[in-house]
Amino acid sequence: MTADPLTSPFTLKNLTLRNRIVSTSHEPAYGEDGLPGDRYRAYHVEKARGGVGLTMIGGSAIVSPDSAPAFGNLQLFKDEVVPLLRRLSDDVHEHGAAVMTQLTHLGHRTSNYTHDWLPAVSVSAVRESAHRAFARPADRLDLERIASDFAEAAVRCKEGGLDGVELMAYGHLLDAFWTPARNRREDEYGGTFDNRMRFPLQVVRSIRAAVGEDFIVGARMTFDEGRSDGLQPGEALEIAHSLTAAGIDFFSVIKGFIDTDAELARVIPPMGTPAAPHLEFAGWVRKNVDVPVMHAAKIGDVATARYAIAEGLVDLVGMTRALMADPHLPNKITAGRTDRIRPCVGANMCIDGIYTSGAAHCAHNPSTGRELRLPHRVAKAAAPQKTAVVGGGPAGLEAARTLGERGHDVVLFEANPSLGGQIALAARSPRRRDLIGIVDWRIAECKRLDVHFELNHFVEPGELASAGFDTIVIATGGLPDIGVAEGSGLAVDCWDIMSGTVRPHGDVLLYDDHGGHQALDALEALASTAASIELVTPERTVSPDVGALTMAGYLQMLADHDVTITPARRLARIERADGRLKATFVVDGAHRAIERYADTIVIEHGTMPVTDVYDALVDASINQGEIDTRDLLALAPQSPVHNRDGRFRLYRVGDAVSSRNIHAAVLDSFRLCSAI
Repeated sequence: MTADPLTSPFTLKNLTLRNRIVSTSHEPAYGEDGLPGDRYRAYHVEKARGGVGLTMIGGSAIVSPDSAPAFGNLQLFKDEVVPLLRRLSDDVHEHGAAVMTQLTHLGHRTSNYTHDWLPAVSVSAVRESAHRAFARPADRLDLERIASDFAEAAVRCKEGGLDGVELMAYGHLLDAFWTPARNRREDEYGGTFDNRMRFPLQVVRSIRAAVGEDFIVGARMTFDEGRSDGLQPGEALEIAHSLTAAGIDFFSVIKGFIDTDAELARVIPPMGTPAAPHLEFAGWVRKNVDVPVMHAAKIGDVATARYAIAEGLVDLVGMTRALMADPHLPNKITAGRTDRIRPCVGANMCIDGIYTSGAAHCAHNPSTGRELRLPHRVAKAAAPQKTAVVGGGPAGLEAARTLGERGHDVVLFEANPSLGGQIALAARSPRRRDLIGIVDWRIAECKRLDVHFELNHFVEPGELASAGFDTIVIATGGLPDIGVAEGSGLAVDCWDIMSGTVRPHGDVLLYDDHGGHQALDALEALASTAASIELVTPERTVSPDVGALTMAGYLQMLADHDVTITPARRLARIERADGRLKATFVVDGAHRAIERYADTIVIEHGTMPVTDVYDALVDASINQGEIDTRDLLALAPQSPVHNRDGRFRLYRVGDAVSSRNIHAAVLDSFRLCSAI
């Protein structure tokens, strides 16, 4: 053991890992036609370069064509995957890390209306609510074929140079056989323990026979489903011992089940929930099984991960989301620079993004998943410039940080006495308090880079124009835009609620024509004082831009506060009536309007860009404020020249351009400023 238990090596069967840190199996949806192409490879190679001991690809990588890829899954039933796996594994190994993949048949946890539109198959005729498939029961021939598919996929992984595979056994086909909550069969695959284990053991034995004794085969399984009719810890240990006897080499421990969004959020906890909630349980499992144990569930900080190893709770610690925020986390630990680690704030854009935007993204690391285009490390510029950033929200702080990394002289002007912009407001919500880590990390990095902060300084355009700056980046953000209907001026905005400027009593109507977190955060803030609340939206659903894991907590909050939810109603007018406010709503295309009365009406409709400083400087700038899209996407210096007598280049980023989210603001600034 070295002084730091996290950086001590560990031998798993015949494989020695350089440290105890693992990026556990997860699916970022970076594949190309179900295959791990260049983007997928670069994402994992970056983690290897960053010092991880083991990186695991292919979360829910499927082994059979009738397991429809519901969320960008790798398709390991294809022979053409082998050379791509070989290239990926060779590159990962070159940087000193090991690499494995997860194998699964999704069973009922998929959609009947995707990929080849084949009917989902499971242990029984069950339905899984998240992906909404109605499954047919697998027959004996199905099971024989699927067991062979598992074995053949494992062989492809071995031929592709992977160090091992992991079987997915919580919420998918394998564990559906052994859990009483799913298995309703009356044949030789149902009823008794031995019958329920028949198919899973057939799969493990088939894999072991195909790959030999030396190849590592593990299982990621739940040891307690936490439901009365589900798998209990005692029987889970019996299953684990049976699997070990059949050839399983390690367990990745899960607690809970994933049939609903709310239950999945307990397995993979989002922000606003306790850290490492299942770690002590994983330690109990480790004491009662005969093979090594790893575990990942909101272990996002170094201290918790170190405790997990030092106290013998696990042999390997999964820090998957933390490694998405900072793939160089292990190297920073080794170098004694844990203060430089970009923190995971639990925003869950990495998971929810698969469904909301088609791929996983980190809320505040724009390079994650874009390694082929955006480097994680910023190179120095050929010549330093004198640069100014106006605005200290996420876009401004990222611009200042990136310019500082480039070696430029940077001054950041902020009109308020503190930094953070809208993040500082959002972090007032106990549910989203961890967002402030996005701000704190950038402030610390800017200080390290000698960025000069001018706080409480409402900078004037003339002051900027005459100061000799080579580049000026405007990140002044926006202000609430509530002008969505006649009489909107009678309403207040969500900033009023979050800041505490307005504390409504009586009946409150909140109109959300944005669809993000903002309205939900404001609603939670006003719930303690309002007599009643109605949430109205023109959307078909509540907050469609909020992902499922995060939304689960909000839905619980809405229920706890007895909030009335009215979808598909567009605000047409607000007026005073009998000392109260009357709101008139319409349904698009319908002939009948509806009316609601309230004491306070709150409107959420995003922000309107603040552009006064920018507008005053455009004519004096070299580029007239233009950002050339081709240059931006190529990470090339901006080429537009429209005013050869101009004294500086001028750019706008973040909400100063249009109302968007944190990731968009950070991405704007990073790819622009990394080429300045």
